[in-house]
Amino acid sequence: METAGLDTDDGALVREPPVSGTETETLLGSLERLRGYVAWKCGGLDAAGMRATLGPSTMTLGGLLKHLALVEDDMFSVKLHGRPMCPPFDVVDWDADRDWEWRTAADDTPEQLESLWRGTVGRSRRLTSEALADGGLDRAARFSWPDGRTPSLRRLLVDMIEEYARHVGHADLIRESVDGLVGEDPE
Repeated sequence: METAGLDTDDGALVREPPVSGTETETLLGSLERLRGYVAWKCGGLDAAGMRATLGPSTMTLGGLLKHLALVEDDMFSVKLHGRPMCPPFDVVDWDADRDWEWRTAADDTPEQLESLWRGTVGRSRRLTSEALADGGLDRAARFSWPDGRTPSLRRLLVDMIEEYARHVGHADLIRESVDGLVGEDPE
């Protein structure tokens, strides 16, 4: 199965976090490994593959990519830096259409979905680097939870790792149903 597209910046599809790195290297390495799994499980599919569902679920790999792009933008642009959402998320009425990204992914080509996700991940990497240079893992986000607590970059990275880990399992099952691709590492 072709795995073109959706690779990480250095061409490695799935990279391992360091065996005994710093806390920052381990967190970033873990997030990158999960991003790589999503890239591999969603890569090389046509529109039918990106729109396939499994069982009673309406979740698709295309919807998953668009959702993860939204979460990346919300986590690093909005929450971490206090910046407005980036296109296409900035024009959505989220109160009226809370599942917009899942619902509209079927309207996008695999190339559009891959480009959106890849662009958002690249922006997230840059924004994370900016925050690391401006206070490290302890740097406070630019928002607070309803109870008044303000999370650190460390917490946002852990939350992002959790988000990806949950969805990698979904991607595994959906991709296996599309063409039988299984496993943890591309050949």
